[in-house]
Amino acid sequence: MVVTETYERRCAVTREKALPVLQAAHIRPVTKSGQHRIDNGILMRSDVHTLFDQGYITVTPEHRVRVSQRLKKDFDNGEHYYQLDGSRLWVPNRPEECPNREFFEWHAETVFRG
Repeated sequence: MVVTETYERRCAVTREKALPVLQAAHIRPVTKSGQHRIDNGILMRSDVHTLFDQGYITVTPEHRVRVSQRLKKDFDNGEHYYQLDGSRLWVPNRPEECPNREFFEWHAETVFRG
């Protein structure tokens, strides 16, 4: 609930506000030495969250969304998501609540199928 409120009940990637499809996501999962901290959390629409966890979407340390070309290659699909490529991530106003750039660096280097 903390991440949901921090992100003002909107997806950081798509700006979606339909609460039933929004999910709090770890940038670096707890199973991969991530922690339950607000700067390791991000609110995402469920489909975007799944693609993020599977490495088809990442976010740069400069808060730009990147969509992997593997999405098209692996599934012959994904045109809708390519519209998000290069878009700016919406982040909270308070600096202490913003995602830690090190977690995005880890995700881009370790999970992203770039």
